[in-house]
Amino acid sequence: MEVQLSERARMRAIIHGRVQGVFFRDFARTHAMWLDLLGYARNLWNGTVEVVAEGNREALESLLRQLYVGPSSARVEKIDLEWSEPSGEFSSFEVRYR
Repeated sequence: MEVQLSERARMRAIIHGRVQGVFFRDFARTHAMWLDLLGYARNLWNGTVEVVAEGNREALESLLRQLYVGPSSARVEKIDLEWSEPSGEFSSFEVRYR
C-alpha cells in the first residue's frame, strides 16, 4: 500500500558525517518545531545523530531535506532512513542527551 503525503508517519534518520559538536541536534529540533513534528534528536556513541520524528508525511519529507543540508558547520555524508507507522508516544520535539 502506498503512503499518501497527507498521512501521518514516523521517520527514523541516522545522519553520518561531521554531525556532532556542530549544533546538529538543535538544528533538527528548530526545523521539526517549525514543521509541527514531534520526536527527538540525539547523538549516538558512534559519532552519528539519530532523529526520530512523527507527523504529517509531507512535513517529514521537508525535515529530511533539511537534515541533508544540516547547519553550516556540519558535513552530512549520508542518511540511513526508516519509515514506519507513528507510535503517538511524543508530546513535543526535544534534544535528548542519552
